[in-house]
Amino acid sequence: MRRTRIKICGITRAEDADAAVEAGADALGLVFYPPSPRAVNVGQAVDAVSNVPAFVSVTALFVNPTVEEVQRVLDSVRIDLIQFHGDEDDDFCRQFKRPYIKALRVRQASDVVASCLRFPGALAILLDSYKPGVPGGTGETFDWSLIPETPPKPIILAGGLEPENVASAITQIRPFAVDISGGVEASKGIKDHCKIEEFVNEVYRVDQHYREASD
Repeated sequence: MRRTRIKICGITRAEDADAAVEAGADALGLVFYPPSPRAVNVGQAVDAVSNVPAFVSVTALFVNPTVEEVQRVLDSVRIDLIQFHGDEDDDFCRQFKRPYIKALRVRQASDVVASCLRFPGALAILLDSYKPGVPGGTGETFDWSLIPETPPKPIILAGGLEPENVASAITQIRPFAVDISGGVEASKGIKDHCKIEEFVNEVYRVDQHYREASD
């Protein structure tokens, strides 16, 4: 049985990246969207991920960027994966010749399947809560029953996750990965290292339960 991958998003400091790696995160997220309280510039991003080792992916998050904005980051920061959160189409996302995932703010079940079909180049679809005018990071969950049992692409579940509810989320959805930001913060943009460890351990615990049940 596969394990659930873990992404810690909204990394702004090297010490938080180090804590996430030490806890066992598979991926870290850098937010390149200035209105976000977790946004970083190129210099901050370079510093934040300077010690990230091999086999831990660094993801760059954008919302309706220009080509130049994306390329500036790719030219300066170690980026393994791009995450698009705006109105970008598949052609726009593909042009950077870098693996990408597409975020969808869920309002109804048909959104999930339709989005997967609109983005054939995406490695996965990230599902987040819908809130008018907010592209993500709402800290709110959505109705997980809207996610189809057999989606066309791997699902990354985001939106309001925290150590206290991630077990329920994995049990109900069995996503490929879970993505958390605010749920492991001491304040916006500053991670709580104990919460990161608690979240990762909870994901591991649920996965272990499924492994034992399948033996």
